[in-house]
Amino acid sequence: MAHCSTVLSQIVRIFPRHEFQSLANKHHVGQKFRSFSRWTQFVAMLTAQLTGRSSLRDVVDNLSVQGSKLYHLGVKVFSRATLARCNESQPHTLYEELFQRLLARCQSMAPRNKSFKLDGKIYLLDASLLDLTLSLFPWAKYQKNKGAAKLHVGLDADGYLPAFVDLTEGKEHEINHARELELPKGSYVVFDRGYTDYTWYQELCEDGVFFVTRLKSNAIVTPGKKRRGRKSPGVIEDREIHLGKLPETFRLVTYRDEETGIIYQFVTNALEIPAQTVADLYKERWQIELFFKWIKQNLKVKSFLGTSMNAVKTQLWIALCAYLVLSFLKFQSKVGASLQRMLRILQLNLFEKRDLEELFKPSPRKNTIRNNQLALL
Repeated sequence: MAHCSTVLSQIVRIFPRHEFQSLANKHHVGQKFRSFSRWTQFVAMLTAQLTGRSSLRDVVDNLSVQGSKLYHLGVKVFSRATLARCNESQPHTLYEELFQRLLARCQSMAPRNKSFKLDGKIYLLDASLLDLTLSLFPWAKYQKNKGAAKLHVGLDADGYLPAFVDLTEGKEHEINHARELELPKGSYVVFDRGYTDYTWYQELCEDGVFFVTRLKSNAIVTPGKKRRGRKSPGVIEDREIHLGKLPETFRLVTYRDEETGIIYQFVTNALEIPAQTVADLYKERWQIELFFKWIKQNLKVKSFLGTSMNAVKTQLWIALCAYLVLSFLKFQSKVGASLQRMLRILQLNLFEKRDLEELFKPSPRKNTIRNNQLALL
């Protein structure tokens, strides 16, 4: 049998050690570490994400029992207090930059979304609240007696990768984050009515970015002429409109969902694509809801191992790195398994010496019963 290092050791090789060390030197503050390192912090926190550890003590104990296997990971034994201090004081920007580098690698491998025949990229935009205790997280202001942080994500529809990510106070409005995004020209961005802002719509038009959203009930609409052409089933009306005092011509697509019978009104500046594609693009927005649901159920982004914003962001960026690791392995192995199933397999084999590429590929069953043994006579 060929020699294999542990599954965790093979996973961390996805992050080239020399690149990581250059980032660690770039984002280090304070005195030099004696025996601890940012690499040790990263391996510990990544392991915590992949195994669902619930506390710093749990993280330390989980790695301590694997002491004989830590050497090959480049990790030394450490204490809970040391890990806690590092999470609180060392800049989270290291892992933000590490995330961006791994994201670029994943995007180069991600399969193209074949549901749409569009030239530009498709981004699904949304935000989700992470409830926090205000007394422990005083920076996470949301309501008078309630704390929360808000996770803003722009999901790339190719591979469903989080291309744009930020964490803010819970009271930060989504549109403030949206205005700062640098969306590529010719791309499509899909969002809900919480992002309604006519000034931003105008900016998107000027930047050559197409958008699809739903029309608010109090929208100021000036109807224009109906658009010609055959309508797909479900499309009730397709007409040009003007919003408020904006000079741009927009498009209003009224659509009835065949399954629920609910009627939707979509607004877009994409005048050339079919009306059905407009409806399908907004339906695709459901994928970002599934993304938020998945990371909250499978990664540690609802409870945190530190109370400062830096500690929370450190944990968040490493959690998103864990999500990218799973996506990277899925794209690389080209298996049809879900990310959740892959995560469960990793949890059971993280410290086992097995080949990572073969871990998600079931071995063919061997029929060890001879034909003559099947005969009764």
